[in-house]
Amino acid sequence: MKKSLALVLCVLLASGFLFAQGAQEAPAAAPAAGDFHIGIVTGTVSQSEDDLRGAERLMEEYGSVNDGGKIQHVTYPDNFMDEAETTISVISGLADDPKMKAIIVNQAIPGTTEAFRRIKERRPDILTIAGEAHEDPGVIQSAADLAVNNDFVARGYLIIRTAHELGCDTFVHISFPRHLSYETMSRRVAIMRATCEEFGMKFVMETAPDPTSDVGVAGAQQYILEKVPAWIETYGQNAAFFCTNDAHTEPLLKQLMTYGGYFIEADLPSPLMGYPGALGIDLSAEAGDFKAILAKVEASVVAKGGAGRFGTWAYSYGYTTTAGLGQHAINVLNGESELLKLSDLMKAYGKYTPGAKWNGSFYTDVNTGVRARNHVLIYQDTYMMGKGYMGNADLIVPEKYFAIK
Repeated sequence: MKKSLALVLCVLLASGFLFAQGAQEAPAAAPAAGDFHIGIVTGTVSQSEDDLRGAERLMEEYGSVNDGGKIQHVTYPDNFMDEAETTISVISGLADDPKMKAIIVNQAIPGTTEAFRRIKERRPDILTIAGEAHEDPGVIQSAADLAVNNDFVARGYLIIRTAHELGCDTFVHISFPRHLSYETMSRRVAIMRATCEEFGMKFVMETAPDPTSDVGVAGAQQYILEKVPAWIETYGQNAAFFCTNDAHTEPLLKQLMTYGGYFIEADLPSPLMGYPGALGIDLSAEAGDFKAILAKVEASVVAKGGAGRFGTWAYSYGYTTTAGLGQHAINVLNGESELLKLSDLMKAYGKYTPGAKWNGSFYTDVNTGVRARNHVLIYQDTYMMGKGYMGNADLIVPEKYFAIK
């Protein structure tokens, strides 16, 4: 895949979302006749709060099915790896509603593909949409009508490049075997390692407990709290840290604020991802207003001496993906958008990210060179608090990184 073909996506306040470069796109899905319902499946507050808040935003706009509106929201179990059948049942059970016309899972954890297959067997009329798929691209593409992931290829390079620009000499990647078994994450690790070599940085892998294991979320978070001081002692205050799990983010941020080190952006970036708890700030008054949320988080980070060391995306990726995919499905079912037309997809995302700048492209298989028609990779510009946007959405990622696996 050539980065020159990447599709630069810019959200403009006045005119909405403009898509820079066209691509071959599939015909529109047939509009649903009459009234319809949209099913939204997310994790719980403890595992993926932003994803859930995006569902709440949709319910505020379109109403809950329980109150005569369009949106039916359910959550999958926190320990979804041990409760696979429950997870599949939660997702596929939405198809029992005769008015259901689209089912969106964000994050699309393992089991989503099987759930989508069961849905299609019974209700081929239902659109199946995966946000931030955990299953391998070829797997989720086989069952989802549309899949959207953060651009794990480009970000593998850009996160390291940003750390280097900020003066970091070491990059510490924190994860666990389940995540590292995912093609998306293992490929990003390989790209991060290669980028560190290019910039003369040390790359380190650290292992932390999986929150879906027996230790649970609390045990996984306690491990991070206890380990960070030793990691800073070992790798120094010019080390940048990255974790692949949402639940690890808050304790990591809290300890980096105290002991030093850098945090470029979360695995699924957001000013709400870990920052409120780590900083001890109440954002209830700013709920839903990401400009105000970012301003308050940034002011607190700067006050604690973290200016230029802590980053995010200005708008929550998880929140935007849930809300944006829900809006896109509604637009498609109303006959106003085409499911696989990128400019239509980004129009829906742009509704929730005014003024932000994005970049993205269709997913291309690294082994075959085949570009998927139903799988999109996207990312937003990195915002370092106390410093501003890093301009990553305008950068050209060297072509060689797209061949790393």
